[in-house]
Amino acid sequence: MATYCLTVARLQLALGQGSRRFHVAAALNAKAKVAMSRFEPSSYINYDKLRSNIDIVRKRLNRPLTLSEKIVYGHLDDPAGQEIARGRTYLRLRPDRVAMQDATAQMAMLQFISSGLPKVAVPSTIHCDHLIEAQTGGAQDLQKAKEVNQEVYSFLASAGAKYGVGFWKPGSGIIHQIILENYAYPGVMLIGTDSHTPNGGGLGCICIGVGGADAVDVMAGIPWELKCPNVIGVKLTGSLSGWSSPKDVILKVAGILTVKRGTGAIVEYHGPGVDSISCTGMATICNMGAEIGATTSVFPFNHRMKTYLDKTGRGEIATLADENKDLLVPDSGCHYDQLIEINLDELKPHINGPFTPDLAHPVSDIGSVAEKNGWPLDVKVGLIGSCTNSSYEDMGRAASLAKQALDKGLKCKAQFTVTPGSEQIRATIERDGYAKVLRDVGGIVLANACGPCIGQWDRRDVKKGEKNTIVTSFNRNFTARNDANPATHAFVTSPEIVTALAIAGTLKFNPETDYLTAPNGEKFKLEPPTGDELPARDFDPGQDTYQHPPADGSALKVDVNPQSNRLQLLEPFDKWNGKDLEDLQVLIKVKGKCTTDHISAAGPWLKFRGHLDNISNNLLIGAVNIENDGVNKLRNLLTGEYSGVPDVARHYKKNNISWVVVGDENYGEGSSREHAALEPRHLGGRAIIVKSFARIHETNLKKQGLLPLTFSNPADYDKIRPDDKISIIGLKSFAPGKPLKAVIKHTDGSSETIELNHTFNETQIEWFQAGSALNRMKEMQK
Repeated sequence: MATYCLTVARLQLALGQGSRRFHVAAALNAKAKVAMSRFEPSSYINYDKLRSNIDIVRKRLNRPLTLSEKIVYGHLDDPAGQEIARGRTYLRLRPDRVAMQDATAQMAMLQFISSGLPKVAVPSTIHCDHLIEAQTGGAQDLQKAKEVNQEVYSFLASAGAKYGVGFWKPGSGIIHQIILENYAYPGVMLIGTDSHTPNGGGLGCICIGVGGADAVDVMAGIPWELKCPNVIGVKLTGSLSGWSSPKDVILKVAGILTVKRGTGAIVEYHGPGVDSISCTGMATICNMGAEIGATTSVFPFNHRMKTYLDKTGRGEIATLADENKDLLVPDSGCHYDQLIEINLDELKPHINGPFTPDLAHPVSDIGSVAEKNGWPLDVKVGLIGSCTNSSYEDMGRAASLAKQALDKGLKCKAQFTVTPGSEQIRATIERDGYAKVLRDVGGIVLANACGPCIGQWDRRDVKKGEKNTIVTSFNRNFTARNDANPATHAFVTSPEIVTALAIAGTLKFNPETDYLTAPNGEKFKLEPPTGDELPARDFDPGQDTYQHPPADGSALKVDVNPQSNRLQLLEPFDKWNGKDLEDLQVLIKVKGKCTTDHISAAGPWLKFRGHLDNISNNLLIGAVNIENDGVNKLRNLLTGEYSGVPDVARHYKKNNISWVVVGDENYGEGSSREHAALEPRHLGGRAIIVKSFARIHETNLKKQGLLPLTFSNPADYDKIRPDDKISIIGLKSFAPGKPLKAVIKHTDGSSETIELNHTFNETQIEWFQAGSALNRMKEMQK
């Protein structure tokens, strides 16, 4: 520190006492470069560029900036010329890096291969976390996954080596935990092919979930487009204590904003309450921000982040961030489009669900609410971990409760599973005894992977269709998501509450007030959970699971077997023929909530994520058909027979009939999976017409050459019948901000004309005309 102060003093003497602090910081940065990560020693953090861009934009806008604006606008491709208007204009951005999980990386890398480019233009990584099914325990499940998925892992490893992408092997951990431990740093802009990429906001980053085609743009060195986000401020006062946890903050916010009122916005946390939350706790809050539709969430740089960086071996980054702290906090007097205030002193433990992550309840109320609604009270399984809540602190606080129960001779009444977030977390909780305590209370420690959170769970304790309740520390609880059982009532809460409810075995247990009974008849209350934010000793890194790409991989080959049922090279989609889309058959009119899980199910279907034709056999099999309230039961209007949605779509395509899907509000909420856009395009879809879209899905549809359109009048949804044909008029003069017309043709010979809105800009219209964004990229290379 003395050396730094002496250097600053000398620079101030040379520059003059009146010089602003950023001149000093800029001079220091020029003197000593700091690597973005230990894996990329020649790629450096560039706060100078960030500062320069922010200064240009601040001068243009002539107003204070929020933190998210600083980081987003600081990554503009053209800060001097870019039109900036929240919620209206599209920004052209230059993210610093890309991260991909193995299920989405398959299609992303297949698209990158199709681009013909020799190497990625920005640091990029692949993380093997989605394809490991939870069955018996970590070691056994991991070994089975390596055997079952060998072809996919080999493809991803070889593609990474050839194109310059780092490869994290199966068993390394969940993508978002690996990012937080190794790649995230304050002020970075990262895009990831997973909807919970915003987890990195806990370390002061702008991390945004995208589809694979967006990742390809960034990896190709092309400016990436994002609609200029609105900014929702969440002011935190007071401090967390007792049974309240960081998870309760986002559970409360989800109850306020619901699953769609964060769409198109960045949620920015600030205020004195922030300092009472650990860095990993802030990551938990940002992670689950995906469930309110937010573009991402972010916290300002503070001492909790600095401590985390130091503890994860990134002291140089911590020092550099501290020197540039003015870039990494909001300006005084900045404006938020909406402001929410939460007093952490008054925040009670929450539990949200079932079937949707925004149905918020205080834990003290959930027993009576469940009784009133007929939800099963017995907790069958408690599951802690996942990318949302698998930090050292989370595991320690859960273990503190387990230890109290064990000391009284109690074990969990419910089944109990534990998912470590990374190999580093697993190794450290094993070393420090947390894993043993959690096993002793009845827990099974699963592999360092997504597991049950994404439906990778070979659950056998209940039959499909049997009503039951599970409680998890996950982020998402859509119908059938975790175990493929639509009768499972899944609730999301903190790891501490999950552990307490697993011990008690019922939703009627309120750990703040209720007593447990020990085997000897003694009544006792659980004391509030405690746990160290970070290990007293350094983290144990565990096994080395990283494969560094060679300096030159151009000579390497990436083979895809034409007979493979897991991988398939992509064929380009057909170009627009220059005409209006006439007589599109309504494939299905969807009733109610339709998430990406409904459109392209995960679980057992994950194994086909690299084979477009095979995974298209799950198209919309979870969507509710308004004609009969059935799921995957659709009338084929050519034959009159009922069959599955993919079968009808294939039959229409075979007979050269293009089709359209009609949907409700917030269509495509949930995962970033672009398969939910690729599949309808592959099977002959041309347009998706709904009341409103989730952000990522709308972009994914555009990328694949489909038309995501919304009713100008949402009531027009009711005008469309399941057997209608629809013509989309006005495509010859397709232009930004200009609505299109739809002519609805009923089978009785009558017709109606309605207006459809869209959010296409000029570049995106070029994607549609070329047939896809990838087609357009190839055109521009010629």
